[in-house]
Amino acid sequence: MFENQKIKKYIVPGKRAHLVGIGGVSMRPLGLVLKGMGIEVTGSDMSASVSTEELVEHGIPVAIGHRAENIEGADFIIRTAAAHNDNPEIAAARSAGIPVFERAQAWGEIMKAYKNAVCISGTHGKTTTTSMMTHILMEAGMDPTVMIGGYLPLLHAGHRVGHGDTIVLESCEYCDSFLNFFPTLAVVLNVEADHLDYFKDLADIEDSFHQFAELATSGVVANGDDPHTMEAMRGVDCLTFGLGEDNRVRAVNVDSDGWNFDVICDGELYCHVELGVFGKHNVMNALAAAASAWKMGIPGEAVVRGLASFHGAGRRMEHKGTYHGAEVYDDYAHHPDEVAATIESIRSLGDHRLVLAFQPHTYTRTKALFDDFVRELKKADVLVLAEIYAARERNTIGISSKDLADQIPGSVYCETLPEVTDYLRKIVKEGDIVLTMGAGDIFRAGEHLLEDAD
Repeated sequence: MFENQKIKKYIVPGKRAHLVGIGGVSMRPLGLVLKGMGIEVTGSDMSASVSTEELVEHGIPVAIGHRAENIEGADFIIRTAAAHNDNPEIAAARSAGIPVFERAQAWGEIMKAYKNAVCISGTHGKTTTTSMMTHILMEAGMDPTVMIGGYLPLLHAGHRVGHGDTIVLESCEYCDSFLNFFPTLAVVLNVEADHLDYFKDLADIEDSFHQFAELATSGVVANGDDPHTMEAMRGVDCLTFGLGEDNRVRAVNVDSDGWNFDVICDGELYCHVELGVFGKHNVMNALAAAASAWKMGIPGEAVVRGLASFHGAGRRMEHKGTYHGAEVYDDYAHHPDEVAATIESIRSLGDHRLVLAFQPHTYTRTKALFDDFVRELKKADVLVLAEIYAARERNTIGISSKDLADQIPGSVYCETLPEVTDYLRKIVKEGDIVLTMGAGDIFRAGEHLLEDAD
């Protein structure tokens, strides 16, 4: 849409931008960054939230509800991926000839102004690794601008508007979004089959990551232990990280739980890491951040301090509280590989019964990866399945979480979140680990459980 229009001439002081879906996880920081650049910003969202309240506090008017009149006076529109052409504001803009841009296009144009644009991609681990990188950059005194797809306690937000020459962004492959970016350093954590409502197959996904890597002007950091990543990087000159001996950046002397290890870069000791988060998957996340820092010339001491001070991002193995002697955690995992990694991390905490309340995310993902979900979810001691979180989709497939429950002996299907909470109240015992998991609103089940913890 409006392909002849270039967003560059609109992202300048004095222009007025209207953001449709401004309360979203990457739209909110975008609005704040644009305002900081001298652009007048307005926005709209379907419902009021802490995010919209923050925007109003920063002088950005936010209309609740989408109406055509909300765009009056706007020079250009930026929309979230969830706002389609039938949205009243998008339709009104198209009718009036006001250019409409995608969120990723705006971020791509913004990052051109930075000497260092670190774009962290991968099927999973993006939020954690971007958060780790933020801690490192802060310790290195680089005053970065940050965009994370989650909450980082260090920032008291999921974003930061800095004054340095570095920007670090979580970079998503869905709808080829990250191909709108202009990375100086592209980081590829892993490549797996996901978002199959958009991509044809794994080869299509690998091709997208290949195109993303080719955009980088100063280098690519990639997971040398992941065969799909290496296939995607075929023909790309990249700095590989991993546990394998062929990688230029390696983790050695890793302890049994992954808390401590040495980072070796081109055969030399770069730093000794003591992580503030557990789980062997976080060794790889930390190694990716360390490799990126080394590539950027950041001293190893900043990596040591940054990784030690990172204790997790919101909804990434986030400890929520204690219920009658059971510890309650929440995690964003919504892909079978993420489910496997998180369960493995829980097992490293000792001999506890794992009570897992899982909410699949999107109908297409559940259908495409059905057998993989069954395999991994069976590893919980007690499994409670909430109904699928629709997100951007409608259930034209006719699939339900009950279909998963039918394939997993002993599992329990709950149609609503209150039913999930009620069931957890009945079965949770002292010493259990209760884990709510999924990218939707399953965390509310755990929070409601804790409300009557006394």
